Amino acid sequence: MSAARTARHLPVVVAAVLCATVAGSTAAAAVSAGSAAPSSVASAASAVRTQTLTECDPDVPKTVTTEPPVLARLGAPEAWELATGRGVVVAVVDSGVDVRNGHLTSAVLTGTDLVGLAGDPQGHQDHFGHGTAVAGQIAARPVNGSGVVGLAPDATILPVRVYYGTQDAEVEAGTDPRIDRTAAGILWAVENGARVINVSLSFTTDAPVLHDAVRTATERGALVVASAGNRTTTDATEDSPRYPAAYDEVLGVTAVDDLDRPTAESIHGGHVDIAAPGTNVLTTFHAAGDCMLGGTASTSFATGYVSAVAALVAERFPEETPAQWAYRLTATAARQDVTARDDLVGWGVVRPVPALTFADDGTAPGPASPVHDAPPPPVTEPPVLPVGAEENELAPAQAVSAWWLLGGVAALVAGMLASRLTPRRRPRSR
Repeated sequence: MSAARTARHLPVVVAAVLCATVAGSTAAAAVSAGSAAPSSVASAASAVRTQTLTECDPDVPKTVTTEPPVLARLGAPEAWELATGRGVVVAVVDSGVDVRNGHLTSAVLTGTDLVGLAGDPQGHQDHFGHGTAVAGQIAARPVNGSGVVGLAPDATILPVRVYYGTQDAEVEAGTDPRIDRTAAGILWAVENGARVINVSLSFTTDAPVLHDAVRTATERGALVVASAGNRTTTDATEDSPRYPAAYDEVLGVTAVDDLDRPTAESIHGGHVDIAAPGTNVLTTFHAAGDCMLGGTASTSFATGYVSAVAALVAERFPEETPAQWAYRLTATAARQDVTARDDLVGWGVVRPVPALTFADDGTAPGPASPVHDAPPPPVTEPPVLPVGAEENELAPAQAVSAWWLLGGVAALVAGMLASRLTPRRRPRSR
């Protein structure tokens, strides 16, 4: 496979107990310890399918009564007093969305299947489960007996199915993630009303067709939010740009752990703009109901949460541009040094309430405002010299020397005067 296809980013979705066997070897220890997963994406996808069966079975209905821990952590109840995502369409460019899940039945619009080889042409099928999980993070509706709800619970999901899976058979059939189909998905999303476009995929290749799609979406008023990439699901494990996250128009997202610390599993670099929780994600699981996913950090899931916050911001500030929405998120993100970003977490961890209450007057420290000029750097005034005078760098030393010289001359003159004024003794006669 080409580098562009082997370096894409999909999460290793894991349940509480890991005991999967991949390619004839036990992968549980490697994944649970956060070390490198099997090198090929197909193997990683096999791990996804097997590991989720340990605790969550796609064929067995299951609900979790507690709410996702991320909601309290990000201050969702306070944010919902300001916005819930109502009226905002969030496209999930992914593996489809299973509308049989009760949390999503009323939350999902008619979408599309750009692979077009099998299943529902409206994008309402997802045997891989990835797109369904991300959609639930963003906009899951309440269901009796379940605590699962999305971070933007009134937003609407537009499913854009651009791949079916990543196993060997799907790679051979051409139904795995591809750059051209991802680009087409972004365009289809904005043409069909999306204001926020979630792309939990990443590629190592900077393809013009992908950048053109991002530019078009941005010009038409949609914010593209994309994952920075995972080390555990790619052959290209070095920190390097991932696309579309690395494009200037895109908000690139990395994952932090439960203590908001950078994660070793995430790809880091200059393409990281912001961070969000990416571990222990309680969300929608196929048609079965609920499941806790992400035993290892996943930038896919972090991207889902940032897209949800973007939907809240888009509802509250519909007149603003995608760049302004992104700026709200980065300017108000939690970080140690408010003036600087870094390659581990970008501008920091997303904070919904500050993003929803931020007033951009051009004075906030950190990222540059898209609507205000950067304040000029402080100017240090040079010392004022008399007209016609020229600054002499040796003047201080010369002044000291002059005083020593004057002091010596004065001492010499004083000595001479003293000698003249002192009467001479006459010699005694004998």
